[in-house]
Amino acid sequence: MNINDLSDNQGARRARKRVGRGPGSGLGKTAGRGMKGQKSRSGVAIKGFEGGQMPLYRRLPKRGFTPPNRARLTELTLGRLQIAIDAKKLDAGSAITEDALVAAGVVRRKLDGVRLLASGELTAKVSLELTSATRGAVAAVEKAGGSITVSVEPNVKTPRTVRTVPGNDAAPAKSDAAEESTE
Repeated sequence: MNINDLSDNQGARRARKRVGRGPGSGLGKTAGRGMKGQKSRSGVAIKGFEGGQMPLYRRLPKRGFTPPNRARLTELTLGRLQIAIDAKKLDAGSAITEDALVAAGVVRRKLDGVRLLASGELTAKVSLELTSATRGAVAAVEKAGGSITVSVEPNVKTPRTVRTVPGNDAAPAKSDAAEESTE
C-alpha cells in the first residue's frame, strides 16, 4: 500500500450542494426552496415568531449572572487524595502542593488552582498547600492531624440579622441601661 492509494471510506465525505447552477443540476432556478412564500425568501425566523404574540423567550424573566473572570479551579476530593497516598503516588510526610498533585497524576491540570472538597475520608496526616478548600475539607484535614494552607479563605457564614417589623405585637426587648434603672 502506498500513500497515494489512501482514501476515505465510501460516503465519508459528501460534496457541498451547489444550488442555483442551472436545470441540469437538479437544484437550479428555485435552488431547492420550492415555490414563493416566506420560507423561500432570506431573513426568515419562523421558529422564533409566534404570530405577533410576545415570544416565550421575551416573556420569561432573566435570572442570575455568570462572572466572566471567575477563577476556574480544579476540584480534588479527600477520598481521591487518600487513594493517591495509599498508592504511594504522594508522600504524606512532605508538603503536598498543587504542582506535586499534577506531577503525581492525581489532578490533570491545575488551571487557576486546586480546590479541596470534603467528599470521601482522609486518614493520613498530611500538610497541604492549595488555592482553596471547603470548610468541611479543612475540618477533615485538621481532624486527621494534618494542616492545610489556602491562599483563598473558605467562605465564613455570617449569622443573619433579625429585623424587627414595625407594628409587630411582640414587645421590644429592654436595653441593659433600662433594666439597671428600674432596679
